[in-house]
Amino acid sequence: MNISQVSRAAKLPVKTIRYYEDIGFISPDRDTNGYRNFSENDLHKLAFVGRARSLGFKIEDCRALLALYEDQGRASADVKQLAQSHLTQIDEKIAGLKSMRDTLATLITSCAGDARPDCPILNDLGKMAGTAKT
Repeated sequence: MNISQVSRAAKLPVKTIRYYEDIGFISPDRDTNGYRNFSENDLHKLAFVGRARSLGFKIEDCRALLALYEDQGRASADVKQLAQSHLTQIDEKIAGLKSMRDTLATLITSCAGDARPDCPILNDLGKMAGTAKT
């Protein structure tokens, strides 16, 4: 398969496929004219990494997951631990986003939104970090 065919099948941009090749996820054969010739195994690896990335795994984690996937002697505990660590990171991000949302909602509620120039939103954004407004 050529890169366009693999791009469609793996649902990844050509640029991403080239990047994954550069970092060693795949090593497609080269035809005599220099064009890449992707195997089914290359396609499978690209789809695997694409799916892992869509779940938010970092490149290093994808490398570890791919190595575990290819290791028939792997312990599922290793896979679970990696996934659990990622889930913990996601939960921390969600908590941070919820905190941001709550703060912004409070500021919006405290703002009259009328013709007066006083605005609690701008006042809060203008505070110096670590200082309280008096």
